[in-house]
Parts: sequence; structure tokens; C-alpha cells
Amino acid sequence: MNMDHINLVVRDLDRMSAFFQRLGFVVEARDRLSGEWISDIVGLRGVEAEYVKLVLPGDRVRLELIRYDRPGYDLSERTGEAHQPGFRHLAFAVKDLDATVASLGGKDVEWFSEPQTYTKTGKRLVYFRGPEGVLLELAQYPE
Repeated sequence: MNMDHINLVVRDLDRMSAFFQRLGFVVEARDRLSGEWISDIVGLRGVEAEYVKLVLPGDRVRLELIRYDRPGYDLSERTGEAHQPGFRHLAFAVKDLDATVASLGGKDVEWFSEPQTYTKTGKRLVYFRGPEGVLLELAQYPE
């Protein structure tokens, strides 16, 4: 039918939520998760977590940020590089790439480059890391 949501596990739920709100997302829900039902769903014992569900106005796909308090994290296998197999980045279409880049500034952002143009299509884009190293892309399509 359609994509329902994208889930990102984060360490600092408030910081990550605030960052995505700077990109235009609004909070749709926030709640604590615990008990046998969530442990069964994710296949982990003793889950204690909190999540924030965000949405871009007019969009159907939700972005769910979840912070696990229990069990703890295993950061030994970081796969945050763009060429690694698996989930890599979230991409957002924007109306004005330069204005969006300027509005994000350098706070919680590590730009890979200045915005670039894909000459075959005229699409302008830029990759960057947001809080906690999440890999993101902004794209402006020609009108």
C-alpha cells in the first residue's frame, strides 16, 4: 500500500528530535515502551525504551526515533560509512537547498562538501552527518 515509517535508534532522543524538527518535522507522538509485548516484537528481553514519532506536514511516512534504556548498546560494529551494505541515509527533497543549508548552519551538522549538481538531471544535493553521526542528504530538483 505505502511505506509506513522509518525507525532510527538513537542515544539522545531530545537532541535528535530537536534536530529533525529543525528540518520541518513535527512531533506526532511520544511515549515509553516496556513490557513483554515490546520485548517479543523486537526479540530482546527486558526492553525499556522511549520513542518520538515525527512527520513532515503533508507526508504519510513517519520517522520514529527510539532510545533503548535497556538493553544497552553495542557500538563495537559501527557501519556508518556510505559504502557499507545496509541502511545508509535518509534523503529529503527541499525547495531551496541553499536556504536549508544556511538554516542548519554548523550546529550538529558535519557537511561532506558544498552542494553539488548532478549534471545529467540538474538535481542539486549535499550529504552531511547530523547528530549521532546519522547520514543525511538534502536534494533540490530542478523546476
